[in-house]
Amino acid sequence: MSARQTIATFSAAALVTLTASACSGDLMTPTHAADEPAAGAASEKPAVTITTNVKRTDVPVDTLLKVSAAGGTLDSVSVTSAEGDVAGELANDGTWTATSRLEPGATYTVATESTAPNGDEQRDRSRFATEDLSLDEQTYASISPLQGETVGVGMPVIVTFDVPVTDHASMEKHMTVTSTPKQEGAWHWLSDSEVHWRPKTYWQAGSDVSVDLDVNSVPAGDGVYGQESRHVDFHIGDAHVYKVNTQTHQMKVYSNGALLKTIPITTGKDGFITRSGVKVIIEKFRSKRMNSETVGIDPNGPDGYDIDDVEYAMRLTYSGEFIHAAPWSVSSQGYANVSHGCTGMSTSNAQWLYNMSSRGDVVEYVGTNRPMTLTNGYGDWNESFSDWRAGSAL
Repeated sequence: MSARQTIATFSAAALVTLTASACSGDLMTPTHAADEPAAGAASEKPAVTITTNVKRTDVPVDTLLKVSAAGGTLDSVSVTSAEGDVAGELANDGTWTATSRLEPGATYTVATESTAPNGDEQRDRSRFATEDLSLDEQTYASISPLQGETVGVGMPVIVTFDVPVTDHASMEKHMTVTSTPKQEGAWHWLSDSEVHWRPKTYWQAGSDVSVDLDVNSVPAGDGVYGQESRHVDFHIGDAHVYKVNTQTHQMKVYSNGALLKTIPITTGKDGFITRSGVKVIIEKFRSKRMNSETVGIDPNGPDGYDIDDVEYAMRLTYSGEFIHAAPWSVSSQGYANVSHGCTGMSTSNAQWLYNMSSRGDVVEYVGTNRPMTLTNGYGDWNESFSDWRAGSAL
């Protein structure tokens, strides 16, 4: 356990005493709110002793609070704060355990109700405070696909963190992907800031997928903790798989296993060879400006270009490979490769393909000796599943 997670020493000022208090070992005993004694009578010790597993200040946020009673029966527990309440469950042995972790820089009130052996009811109340965390000590996760989105069968689940996660295993234990119908899959850490989940094979068309990130206040390593658990549901659409052969200059468009159309295309010429392998549509643009300077080509050189309104553009790699309308190369489509790496086709074919396509649809390329890579876009399918699964921390 890191130094940040060491439970701090008691601070007497943090406990608000109503009538009496007591400590048992390292556990904090809440104050007992019993009836006031009669005038001149000695104050009686509470019949039931309530203890927790936390001290009064600097409680680590990954703590799962536990409350127990000695000398009686614990009937109910309420844990509240301005940052939100803490849910929990009361077990048969009379111990209450939280089902969620704590928030940083918060003051919590623990209110209990218990019953003594003689039937007397007892109410107790105590407070404790959690450690404060800076923004650099908190990491927030984002998920793709988005809530309610319909995506293609090649779409991975992508989780990104705004502060790096070095304890991959700790976080991965709290990240789950489930689907209907059920499909085997695994997480793979591409970096400390990005982790993907993909099924063993392409998603089954029509699947419903749920992503649960129960990462709030989970240790992420180096004194960093996850913040804000997330949940996303998305849907898998039809199985669109487009097969491109750069040698025959043809794209075969399949939907749910049926060949819909064969489209003449052109791909990258010498010096700008299109990558072979499995690519996935990342994003779509009805029209997009394409400037060679963005991919390292001098716009004023012989291979430079700057086109304001390339139509029906669908991105396949971060490095700049797209499928798009290329009316200027129609005479070469189906016969020669003349592009700078993109897959060009007629405007009518590009429009037709664009209208049926979704983010996550698969485009499989063969015919070149330049391979697609894992991180240049959604390259998840370019590893065997055994190699992919080896990228899990568990």
